[in-house]
Amino acid sequence: MKQAMFWKSLSNQQIQCNLCPHRCVLTKDHLGICGVRKNIDGELFSLNNGYTISRAIDPIEKKPLYHFLPKTRTYSLASVGCNFSCPWCQNHEISQKSDFKNNYGEPISPDKHVSLAQAYHCPSISYTYSEPTVFFEYALEIMKLAKEKNLSNIWVSNGYITPEALQEILPYLDAANIDVKGNEDVYKNYCKGDLESVLKTIETLRKNHVHVEVTTLLIPGVNDSFSQIDELVQTMISRFGTDFIWHVSRFFPNYHMKDKVATSLNSLNHAYEIGKRLGIEQIYLGNVY
Repeated sequence: MKQAMFWKSLSNQQIQCNLCPHRCVLTKDHLGICGVRKNIDGELFSLNNGYTISRAIDPIEKKPLYHFLPKTRTYSLASVGCNFSCPWCQNHEISQKSDFKNNYGEPISPDKHVSLAQAYHCPSISYTYSEPTVFFEYALEIMKLAKEKNLSNIWVSNGYITPEALQEILPYLDAANIDVKGNEDVYKNYCKGDLESVLKTIETLRKNHVHVEVTTLLIPGVNDSFSQIDELVQTMISRFGTDFIWHVSRFFPNYHMKDKVATSLNSLNHAYEIGKRLGIEQIYLGNVY
């Protein structure tokens, strides 16, 4: 547990967390939406700091990143928690507070992570699997040490982070894969967030020369209609131009959406065709052979 960054005191021992755009206002002993930041006696603490729930050596293409350090392996790690509550979550056991049940994982020091990345000859460290924004302080410590050892830092993220927090990691961040989950209605009705904040994050990353690739998980009945895909692609092009890298991934039933079917190959192909027709040059289909 560590005192958190990005918060301010309010009256009556209330505090406001300013790490992500939710900007949760917490009364004493209450948790934020992420489930891992808590008001303790009028101060904000990160409960998952220093704990690792999952780590592995992955091909960098699994992030997915296809145009950053290709054909290398990346040392990947996660702490528990997430600031979204997507009902299709593919990693709900470690991201959703109802499922990780205060199991924060194994204590591993930042320098140990860096040493392991070097020992396994990985040129990069990826902060992934859950949501790196909600283990911000832990990730930042590791990122600073990684930079000292000439390792690249990669965030695999939903992009839901405040501008002030994003500025703090920019000097150490080399690449990111950001989820763009759908149009504004998808964010409002399913994720309890907003699309605009995510688009602003991507714009800031690109302006600061961070390599960015975008992923959309195509979910039947949620974001896969032709009109929704067309709208989303046009929105992204209006903000980023046509030179961004777009991964369209296949959904498989999970978490609160086990009653749905997997995304059809036709839906993936239609998304690919729409993207190509509108001018996106680099599109990849994921979770398919």
